[in-house]
This record gives sequence, structure tokens and C-alpha cells, in this order.
Amino acid sequence: MAKDVSVPAFVGPFGDRPPIALTIAGSDSGGGAGIQADLKTFTVLGCFGTSVLTAITAQNTLGVQAAEALEPSLVLQQMRSVMSDIGADAAKTGMLANAAVVEAVAQGVRELGIRPLVIDPVMMAKGGEPLLAPEARTALVEELLPLATVITPNIPEAEALTGLRIGSLDEMREAVRRLHGLGPAWVVVKGGHRTGPEAVDVVFDGTRFHELRAPRIDSDRTHGTGCTFSSAITAYLAHGLPVLDALRRAKTFVTRAIETAPRIGGGHGPTNHLWPMGTTRLPGSAVEAKRGPAGA
Repeated sequence: MAKDVSVPAFVGPFGDRPPIALTIAGSDSGGGAGIQADLKTFTVLGCFGTSVLTAITAQNTLGVQAAEALEPSLVLQQMRSVMSDIGADAAKTGMLANAAVVEAVAQGVRELGIRPLVIDPVMMAKGGEPLLAPEARTALVEELLPLATVITPNIPEAEALTGLRIGSLDEMREAVRRLHGLGPAWVVVKGGHRTGPEAVDVVFDGTRFHELRAPRIDSDRTHGTGCTFSSAITAYLAHGLPVLDALRRAKTFVTRAIETAPRIGGGHGPTNHLWPMGTTRLPGSAVEAKRGPAGA
């Protein structure tokens, strides 16, 4: 039987420890997104996960009922505590809530030399609730994006960051080009909000365009797909994989997580982060649904 290359064995000069992946993000009490999704993904992909909490949300599959950002000084101290003792082979950011938290995280990344860094510019929840204050976008663009190894906006986030209207693949290519001009080394604009038989993500490394393609899955169990995708990228980078390889494997990981997601909750359910543990199809999973408009 061929080896499943989407789940790596330990690689790199780690000695007797697994690679370490850090998430800097908010808490999702429903477990489908945020640090909960990140830590589950890190674990099944063979990483030791650490976390810096930026905000606490009260949410479930139906929406976000309340949210509160942590003090920026506490966010920065968490980063210092983790990095001074445990370190990180790769890190990611998710929900950052407001400008002050964005600035604190950027300070910590510079001060502590956190690399490689994946930035998922989370702006709203699956149900449409805002997770980033509008005034924080300037801080995100000016302070944090230039520090990124990879950024992973979806189409609405890319539109907010560039001012473009994005519908076609050509418009996605223009968006990744403009976003690359803001400083990140790699840009991925995810195509899950488009229609068609495939979910196509457009990648730009400053020189070449690449595409990540997967069948579009008809499912409402897509809560936390962005968190899952970015945390899978982070895990693969922590293992020492090249960026494009990490992106491709993360695309496979999140696609399988959507395909095998069980019914949890009464709204936008979570994906199945645990699929590499051996269960390829859970009862009631979305893999049984016909293919249609959904995706990462």
C-alpha cells in the first residue's frame, strides 16, 4: 500500500522531539475553528502544538454570540513565554480582533524572530459576524503582512485588503499580485467562495502563479476550513517542507476534512480534523453528498 504523503513522518533536525507549531489566534468554544481547530490539526500532522490566545468567543455552529479580545500586553507575554522556553519551528496567526492586538503580535514576531509565519487574515466568522475591527486592517497591512511567509485570505478577505472585486481566476491572479506587493513572500487566495466543479486556489510567489485544485464538495460542514488550511500549512512548514509542497498537502488535508465531516450541531458544522487517525468516512459524512457549491 502506498504511503499517505499528506501525513508526514518527522523530518528535519529535531532530534528526539516532534516539530513545534505555534498558533496565535482566538478561541472557538464550538471547537470547529480557532485555536481548537489549529491544535487538532497540528496534532494529527505530527506536531507539538502551542498556543497564544488573542480573544475568547462564545460561538457554536449557529454563529458567534459574544466575543472579547485579550489585553495586548497579555498576548505579547504569551508569545514571549512560549518562545523563550519551547520555541517554534513554524507559527500562524488567526483571529486578531483589533489593531492593538495586531500591533502586539507584530512586535512579538519581530522581537522573537518567529519564522516561518503563516497569516490567515480572519475578518469574519462563517455566519458573517465580524472578527476583526475595520480600523485594524491598516495595522494588519502595515505591521503584519510584511512579516509573513504565507498569507491565506479567502475571496472576501482579499477583496477587503485590495479593494478589488474578485470573480474570475484572472481577477484572483491580480489580487495575489497586489497582495504580494504588501510584503508577504507567498500569497494564496482561496477559491471556496466561487462556483464551479472545482475549488481552485491561486498562489503567487512573486515570480510564478500556481493553482491548487480539488473537487468542490456540497456540504455545510465547512466551519473552520480557513483555520484548518492555514494550520495544516504551518504544520507542514514545521516539518521542514518547501512552501509549495506544504500548500499542496494542506489543500489535500482540508479537502479530506470536508469530505469526511460528520454532522455536528444545527448550523455550519465543523470539518473532520481527525481523518488521518484512520477513519476515512464517518457516519453521515459529506462525502456521501453530491458535489456542489462549498469548499475551503
